[in-house]
Amino acid sequence: MSMIRLTAPAHSLTEEGRSSVQRDLAAALLRWEGAPDAPFFRAQLWSYLVELPEGAQTTAEDDASRFLVDVTVPQGVLSAEGTAGLVAEATGIVLSAAGLSPADAPRVWVLVHEQPDGTWGAGGQVVRRADLAAIAKKQRDEA
Repeated sequence: MSMIRLTAPAHSLTEEGRSSVQRDLAAALLRWEGAPDAPFFRAQLWSYLVELPEGAQTTAEDDASRFLVDVTVPQGVLSAEGTAGLVAEATGIVLSAAGLSPADAPRVWVLVHEQPDGTWGAGGQVVRRADLAAIAKKQRDEA
């Protein structure tokens, strides 16, 4: 039960990048979480693209496009290595989707938000990490 949201200025992604960036980011997050590559987990990882209107994003220095990747995961699902890997891979995905080079990496921020156990709900019920672990085990056993 994770979520990833990319906020980007309008027209800052290439046409090809715009069509693939959400699924690419979601797939990266699933890998770094260690979730099974199964329909249930792919369907539960929501990915949003929020495009800001012209002029809505700037810095005190310039108007170059900046990108914010907000990732929300259950607390403890990402190790320190997983967080670092996700940050690096998500940055690369966004740079590629925007047609930018690795030198532009400082223009991509990735913020990982851990949701404490028992504070996430879906389908009208609280979803706990143990529930997700049980579903993952069942999916792996059936594979």
